[in-house]
Formats: sequence, structure tokens, C-alpha cells
Amino acid sequence: MSESIAIFGSAFNPPSLGHLSVLQQLTHFDRVFLVPSFSHAWGKPMMDFDYRCQLIEAFISDAQQPNLTLSRIESTLDESPITTFLLLSKLQEHYPEANFTFVMGPDNLLNFSQFDRSNDILFQWKVLTCPQTVDIRSTDIRNALAEHQDIQHLTTPSVAKKLMNQAQ
Repeated sequence: MSESIAIFGSAFNPPSLGHLSVLQQLTHFDRVFLVPSFSHAWGKPMMDFDYRCQLIEAFISDAQQPNLTLSRIESTLDESPITTFLLLSKLQEHYPEANFTFVMGPDNLLNFSQFDRSNDILFQWKVLTCPQTVDIRSTDIRNALAEHQDIQHLTTPSVAKKLMNQAQ
């Protein structure tokens, strides 16, 4: 029997309770790969990749959802830009028997036809639109940190602690 794996890509800059609200809807998958962007598609500045991976590991630990796994695959890809099609193709090479589902927010669904090789993605893999049920974004966390405000209500406890320690 093939393993069902959801691919949830994001900048995770940093992980938020909005991200968690999506992941909590994916418990029926054998595994959910959290795939942080190695570089932002539109050149937005992001926290260091390795630091974001540390935050994701803390986030996964706090989530207590056993099917969550950090995937650093984007850091191993030489191509630029890293497209969804490329990402899914490389993951399929690593896990040839797996059934992959690409998870995206409703905002990306409206632009999906503009994704590189969008028809090929639909032909080869499943696509699931999964809205946030908690309206908290990474931007909210970054803004609160910049204004020296509490972020406990915006992310998980371990992520908040790491971010607050770094901000000091």
C-alpha cells in the first residue's frame, strides 16, 4: 500500500498558528512534509533558512501531530526558481511509491493557472486547497516582534520562546 504524503510549502517566516490551523486539517495523511522556501519567489527578505528550520522543528514538537516532518529538500536544489512542479518531481524521485498531495491556501488557488506547469501538476499529483481556520500570519509575528509586543498568542510556545530569545 502506498504512503499518502501531503506537501505543505511556505516561507515559515516564522511558523504561525495560522500554519498550525492548516496542518490540523491534514491528520488523515500518513505524513505531512513541511517544506520551507529556500529563497522567496518574489525576493522578499526572510530569516536564515537554517534558523527557520530550527523554528519548524520546535513548531512540530509543540504541535504534537505525529505525521508532521520537516523537509529541507529546497536547500538541495540548484535550480532557480524552485517551482512547485520541480519540488514535487524531486520529492517523487525520493519517494517513488508515495501518493503526493500538494496543499495550498485558497489565495493560491486563484493564481494556480499561473504556476509553472500547472496542468502537469494536476495530471501527476493531487492538489488540496486548505484554508486557515485561524487568521494569524507570519507578518503578524514579525510586526509584533519589531514593536516589542507579546507573540505568545500568534505561534506555538517553543517558537515564541526562540523568537523572543533572539529578539533580546
